[in-house]
Amino acid sequence: MKSHLVILFLFIGATAWAQGKFHAGDVVPRPYLKVFGYEQFFCVSPLTDAQKEMMAGSSFKSLKGLSWDDLRYLQVLHCDAEGNAIVGEMVCNSIIANDLLEIFKTLYQAAYPIERMQIVEHYACDDEASMRNNNTSCFNQRASTAGGKVSEHSFGLAVDINPRYNPYFKVKASGKVIVRPDGSEEYLNREANSPYLIKKGDLCYRLFKQHGFQWGGDWASGKDYQHFERSQTSKRYE
Repeated sequence: MKSHLVILFLFIGATAWAQGKFHAGDVVPRPYLKVFGYEQFFCVSPLTDAQKEMMAGSSFKSLKGLSWDDLRYLQVLHCDAEGNAIVGEMVCNSIIANDLLEIFKTLYQAAYPIERMQIVEHYACDDEASMRNNNTSCFNQRASTAGGKVSEHSFGLAVDINPRYNPYFKVKASGKVIVRPDGSEEYLNREANSPYLIKKGDLCYRLFKQHGFQWGGDWASGKDYQHFERSQTSKRYE
């Protein structure tokens, strides 16, 4: 009887996948992955017309030198701290799409914990709301957190990983302390107790560095522990 139930479960899971019923944020059952594998969840594709329509005027605005053709939709699996395999999604620049696919596949294989990964439209493109919910994201046309310039996220060339536990931190000339997202101050202590902290030298850090990204945790003026970027490639958009 038990074996029949397992077969039925796997059949239902296979049918769900064939019908496109696994969406970003869904937990994929481990028995399903054991039988069908995880490779089909890792893919890069051009944006569909429906995705462009959803993003137009929200995460995608008019920006000199950047077109829809420069962007890619990335789907991956990631593991949360409880070991659940979750469907993740991200919009990024085509320049880094294959790098990110390789990075996230390796992180998944190592069960490196990433809690949540959905495009910013799920948060009405509100970066603060996305960060507070510990959402890993990439593309969003907005000003930089420090202000005064366009963020590398506007070009799809920067990724924020587990931002709730890896905050942005800067002390302004006036002495004002800025920490983003709100409520993440305790994680300025990089020895705090959380599986979602990025530590210099850990697997996430090493993979992004190997693929030519800079880490905001290495910055001399302020810190952005969540942030990995390939800023040098954005020069073609200037």
